[in-house]
Amino acid sequence: MRRTLLCLVVVCFVVASRASAQAQVPGQPVSATSSTGPTVEETLKSVREDLQGTRADIMAKNLTLTADQAAKFWPAFSAYQKEQNVIMDEQLKGLQQYVENSETLDDAGALALMKAHLQRDGKMLALRQKWLAQFQKVLPTKLAVRAMQIDRRLSLAAQMEVASQIPLVH
Repeated sequence: MRRTLLCLVVVCFVVASRASAQAQVPGQPVSATSSTGPTVEETLKSVREDLQGTRADIMAKNLTLTADQAAKFWPAFSAYQKEQNVIMDEQLKGLQQYVENSETLDDAGALALMKAHLQRDGKMLALRQKWLAQFQKVLPTKLAVRAMQIDRRLSLAAQMEVASQIPLVH
């Protein structure tokens, strides 16, 4: 049951990110995800890789970069995604723990869950502030802001989809 719920959350995360991409990039196919076979870790790795590919694709289609800008931006964006992965992995592991223990959650566990969400939000805010400044070093300000807006919108859409699948604390 717990593993099934976690896999459902992960699949929803993928579907939400692909649906966001589909809405912005017409004609891009959405492929099905099989829920049989892979371990939770393999599934999380696959989700992360899919999200990165989708985000990079959407970025490429929504940013008009010169060759010089692209040569500087894409390595920076890749480094940003690597730092973002650390935060996302922590969040997904926290959600996995919550799903595994949701039926026996006490007040301390519920409070720890909320604090972990808030801590993750703080880490993502700090990361975005840091990387907005980094992007401004390689892109004009408006283009750097646009890149961060696109990334943030994709993150918010995925977060909403995941949050809607997680049961509220009882």
